[in-house]
Amino acid sequence: MSRAHPAGSRHADILPEDHPMPPAEDLNALVPAVWPRSAKREEGALTVGGVDVRDLAGEYGTPLYVLDEEDFRARCREYRAAFHDGDVHYAGKAFLCGAVARWIDEEGLGLDVCSGGELAVALAVDFPPEKITLHGSNKSIAELTRALEAGVGRIVVDSYEEIARLGFLADKLGKRPKVMVRVTTGVEAHTHEFIATAHDDQKFGFARSSGAALEAVRRILELEQLELVGLHSHIGSQIFDTDGFEVAAHRVAELLVAIRHEHGVDLPELDLGGGFGIAYVAGDDAPDPKRLADNMRRIVARECESYGLAVPRLTVEPGRGIVGPGGITLYEVGTIKDVEGIRTYVSVDGGMSDNLRTALYGAEYTSVLASRVSEAGPMLSRMVGKHCESGDIVVRDLWLPEDLAVGDLVAVAATGAYCRSMASNYNFVPRPAVVAVRDGASRVIVRRETEDDLLRLDGEVTR
Repeated sequence: MSRAHPAGSRHADILPEDHPMPPAEDLNALVPAVWPRSAKREEGALTVGGVDVRDLAGEYGTPLYVLDEEDFRARCREYRAAFHDGDVHYAGKAFLCGAVARWIDEEGLGLDVCSGGELAVALAVDFPPEKITLHGSNKSIAELTRALEAGVGRIVVDSYEEIARLGFLADKLGKRPKVMVRVTTGVEAHTHEFIATAHDDQKFGFARSSGAALEAVRRILELEQLELVGLHSHIGSQIFDTDGFEVAAHRVAELLVAIRHEHGVDLPELDLGGGFGIAYVAGDDAPDPKRLADNMRRIVARECESYGLAVPRLTVEPGRGIVGPGGITLYEVGTIKDVEGIRTYVSVDGGMSDNLRTALYGAEYTSVLASRVSEAGPMLSRMVGKHCESGDIVVRDLWLPEDLAVGDLVAVAATGAYCRSMASNYNFVPRPAVVAVRDGASRVIVRRETEDDLLRLDGEVTR
């Protein structure tokens, strides 16, 4: 069996604790591939979007998510230009709020949502519903009804039950939605088990190998209430090249041939999903959107030509690749504990409630002292949070200056994707604010939660 390794050899590995990466020559340096494009040091302090992080912490508090708006918009434009003959839909699960929905609309992208809540955000800011695709592995009747009533552009079906459910609701509401079948192609994307999504033994989609995908097509075509427009294949997340997409495209093309042979139907659309990787640490080689587009276009065209198929319109779904690099998280150092002969534990005022990825699947990050520069020597550190879990780790292994002090600000790079989206209120900690920066100005796009917000949900507490 062909085994694609699109995530590269390093990603999702956890380095042995006795062999951390060596310190950088300059602990104050900012690796351009890892940090927002506007990030720099001015008078020693980190600035993003022309705003000093010390001013951001002073005005908005910490922990604080900071998002470089121009970085976000520029990446939208780059993906749209790269896939100029197809469609680019931003994957809202990476991070979504009203401001982000407006940005992607203004930059000409569509939007993928995975829940009724994400759909509600989009509709609340009048995002064009025809540019929305609804995903999800267990969509409720309420979610499907809302999508039909709003007139979303595509619904990606994920189970036989959903096909029947959607057909019933469409008939009841007098709608005929465009639908796509999510296909699991059996491609093993070598990323972490929890973010590889196209092998057969997992919850998403219909397996091609078992015939389930072809059966899903049969059931949809039997329902006049549904319009089948294409296939959807997503192989995983944090993928660095197109090897896995090449295998997936070959298997999807075989399925398209089988559909044509059995039903005389040529499906006009193919969605190859997203999952394009970004640089979290020095050495990560994030894919260039134009190179991705050229390779994927070539792969799909070649596979279709070999089977005598018309080339379908291609859609991709970058989320992390757009929002991830432009986001950072600011923390204040609260406690420093030296475990002699092992490492120094640096405790910050956040943790797994604002960044679950390290605890969830061993994600790696880059972090620096942000409020000043230091010429002190390197100190092997582990950045940890304030929660009552030994797994409450923000950065597992990093080098910080030996003169790090309580009250210093540290910044963690590339936290724009999946940090605020996965944030929780564990230990009853309110979730941080999200602040957008651009051209020397800042504004809150998601306000900080308060204890009053949390208590308001408690039926025994009156506030």
